[in-house]
Amino acid sequence: MKLRAAEDVTTAPLAALGLVGGYVTARESGVRPLGGIVLGVAGGYAARSWLARAGAPAAAGLTALYLGGFGASHPLAKKIGAWPAVLGVAALSAIASHVVADRR
Repeated sequence: MKLRAAEDVTTAPLAALGLVGGYVTARESGVRPLGGIVLGVAGGYAARSWLARAGAPAAAGLTALYLGGFGASHPLAKKIGAWPAVLGVAALSAIASHVVADRR
């Protein structure tokens, strides 16, 4: 299997998919590390394109936002619920990905 060229990958859906898919995988399987694998694979694939499309500083910022959103979703879930927290951080990461990398 050959990966698409990094410049040709739309990253906003990947960022959302990684966060939501990681949550769903962990929740439904009961295996949190499995959710982490989904989160990591989608995030890594997106980061590859962030770097190619927007450069190292932007890729670092988007990666920090993606991982920070994952971390922030846990305490946020205690305040507003799991699904709103996950969907909120996924939307924020997707919007940032679109604005910084995909829109170019």
